[in-house]
Amino acid sequence: MYRRKHWPKGTWMRLRSPETLQALMNQYNFSFKRLAVYSQCSKGFISHLLAGRRNSCSPELADRIALALNVPTLVLFEARQSTSSMSTDKDTVPAA
Repeated sequence: MYRRKHWPKGTWMRLRSPETLQALMNQYNFSFKRLAVYSQCSKGFISHLLAGRRNSCSPELADRIALALNVPTLVLFEARQSTSSMSTDKDTVPAA
């Protein structure tokens, strides 16, 4: 059974390569519509990923796309941390 990775809050996924996504879709004979149905997103979003107009998505969507194509998520996407969720110097307490 497939186990989802729990991604930390503020994480987003960046597509490594539209060409890799396209090659996997061709290998498994996936159309935009078929991948969209399997990953529960719009076929327009898949089109945007392949054309390079979009290159990021939520970790949950990245997991669903990778699962549909039967590859580990990190083959297609790299995890990135939102800068707004990272701690800043203002968040630290000065030493006494």
